Amino acid sequence: MALFKKRTVGKPGEWYYCLKHQKVEEGPECPALNRFGPYPTPEAAAHAMQTAQDRNLEWETDPKWHDASKTAEGDDADDADGSGDAGDSDTGTGTGTGTGTGTGSGS
Repeated sequence: MALFKKRTVGKPGEWYYCLKHQKVEEGPECPALNRFGPYPTPEAAAHAMQTAQDRNLEWETDPKWHDASKTAEGDDADDADGSGDAGDSDTGTGTGTGTGTGTGSGS
């Protein structure tokens, strides 16, 4: 007997919007990568694309998700504290504690 059984139908009242078929479906009929949900009603699932669009706009305009110190020149302000250490290129001057086993040539 299998420990994990693939659920072929959803629970009553679970509604999804299928991105592949562009329609509302009851239960997870399509793979998760092709659907939004679950939603409590078919009407809510029908508005899934608009809901996602509204949320994306809200997140894109949320000042908490954008660093105000970034400039047009693209300076080292990619990190939250402005120290310039996040996202920098590897210059070999780090303070890491690795063993350095790597894959270089040698014995």
